[in-house]
Amino acid sequence: MPITPDIRIAGDTRQWAQDVATFILSLSERAIQSNGRFILALSGGSTPKLLYQTLAAPEWKARFDWSRIVFLFGDERCVPPDHPDSNFKMAQTTLFHPLDIPSDRIFRMKGEYEPPLTAAQEYEETIRRLTTSPPPQVPLIDLVLLGLGDDGHIASLFSGTEALQEHGKIAMVGHAPTGVTSRLTLTLRVLNHATVVLFLVTGPGKAPVVSRVLEPKSDADRSLPAARISPESGRLIWMLDHAAAQQLKKIPSYREET
Repeated sequence: MPITPDIRIAGDTRQWAQDVATFILSLSERAIQSNGRFILALSGGSTPKLLYQTLAAPEWKARFDWSRIVFLFGDERCVPPDHPDSNFKMAQTTLFHPLDIPSDRIFRMKGEYEPPLTAAQEYEETIRRLTTSPPPQVPLIDLVLLGLGDDGHIASLFSGTEALQEHGKIAMVGHAPTGVTSRLTLTLRVLNHATVVLFLVTGPGKAPVVSRVLEPKSDADRSLPAARISPESGRLIWMLDHAAAQQLKKIPSYREET
């Protein structure tokens, strides 16, 4: 049975960022208390960037135990780490550098590797070592952050691609239809094994695809990559601002964070 998502709606992007930061702080504190660390898989994109800038602000910087947080990535473009399109570079600029996160807490995907398959295999091995999860076990990530593409893609899992259909590996080479086409990505296998999967979506431009994923009207909607996120035993949270939620028909029945 598909999991029922917990949908939270903030009035604007400022409140949205505060709500998300509060939620992540609570998750991190519980994980650190239970396991001594918090494993967080980051997303790229403009909406996560706003979150990272918020977390790096003085108000939040002092509230987190950053020394106990381990950073992974959900996907990466096949570019060097200093490239403008690099997800790592964005996180380095907005989050890691302002917070003085040491390099041994950051595990990036090596988009500069040739062939990319080598980088994907290495990343899978890295995550397995980090989580002590030899095959066939699926590594457990405490929190996976996901953005949402206008076409319904997540991480670098696009409709009709081999990576989206992968059921064995936890990291793959992905292919995007535009932009930097060669990518590295975590697979549904590990994403759906996470303790919490958190969608970060803001802005009116995302409203149509949010509606398609959360209130599907066709098999095409239900087959979108984002619609295939259904954690096996974890939680699925969507944190939206009002603009991104405006085409949902059932807003009154959802929990609104104000």
